[in-house]
Amino acid sequence: MTGGLEEGETRVEALERELLEETGIKNLVRIIEDVYYFELPTILHEKEYVYGVEVLPTEEIEIDNREHSEYRWCSLQEALKLLKWKENKEALEKLHEILSN
Repeated sequence: MTGGLEEGETRVEALERELLEETGIKNLVRIIEDVYYFELPTILHEKEYVYGVEVLPTEEIEIDNREHSEYRWCSLQEALKLLKWKENKEALEKLHEILSN
């Protein structure tokens, strides 16, 4: 899931908005900020910020099928195998490290 800032919006506000728009998730247990960021090679001085979110297992997921075709809950190892980009894998590993401490 990814998205940009709207005018006057903080990164956390954008995260909450995008999460609601793309997954239907309304109730966050917590947001894990500053997990990871990387510079986008195609856009000068543009950074991609990675956050973690914790939700209750009872939270209903309703994906926006214009943006996503499916979702699944999986283990760290399964998720790493599914991810394509090195930066996404590094971000997930960093999040796992944060949660393990």
